[in-house]
Amino acid sequence: MDDFKLRPASLPTWGQRTALRLLTLAGWEVRFKPLPGPHGIAVVYPHTSNWDFLVGLFAKWAVGLKFRWVAKDSLFRGPMGTIMRYWGGIPIDRRASMGATRQLAQTMLAEKWCWIAITPEGTRSYRPHWKSGFYHLATTAKVPLVLVYIDYRAKVLGVVDTLTVSGDPEKDMAAIAAVYEGRQGLYPDQAAPIKLAPPRDPSEPQRRRT
Repeated sequence: MDDFKLRPASLPTWGQRTALRLLTLAGWEVRFKPLPGPHGIAVVYPHTSNWDFLVGLFAKWAVGLKFRWVAKDSLFRGPMGTIMRYWGGIPIDRRASMGATRQLAQTMLAEKWCWIAITPEGTRSYRPHWKSGFYHLATTAKVPLVLVYIDYRAKVLGVVDTLTVSGDPEKDMAAIAAVYEGRQGLYPDQAAPIKLAPPRDPSEPQRRRT
C-alpha cells in the first residue's frame, strides 16, 4: 500500500503540495490510485463527524480531482446556487418523471469527466443500514465505484479500492464490507452497518419530499 502513498514531491502543483503538507502536519496520510475511467461514484465511509468534510476537502485538493456531489434543486436557487455549483454541486429534481437516479445518471454521462461523491449513510448519526441510491446509480449508469475510507484510527484517507458492481447486491455489499473492514470513523459507534436498506413495502405510503 505504500506505493499509493501521496508525497508532496510527486504532486504537480503548489496547491496540491500545500494541501497534502497541511494534512501531514495534522497527522494524516493520503493514499491514492488513478481512477478507473472518466465516470464513477466515490463511496465515502465511514461518515460520523463534521471533521470528515474538512479532511476530505483537503484530500480532494491534494489529489487534484474535482469530485462532484448532489443535493435537491431547491438549494441551488439564487446567488447561493452559483456558489454551490462552483463547489461541485449537482442539483436534482426529485419530482422529475424520469426519477432522480436516471436523471443523475444522464447528467453524469453527459459530462466528459464526472465522479460523484456519496456518503451512503446519509447522515452523521447512526443508521441501521446504508441508503441504496449509490448502488442504483452505479447499475443505471454502468459506472464503477471507488471505495473511499476516512480511517481515524490509522489517520489514513484512502482513494485506492475500486469495484464494478455485478448486479447482485448481496455479493457486492460483501465485497464492499471487506474493503472497509477495520476502518474506523471518529465516532465508531455512529457508523452504519454495511448493508443496504430493505426494499420499501409498496403498501406503505411514500414520504412526501419537499
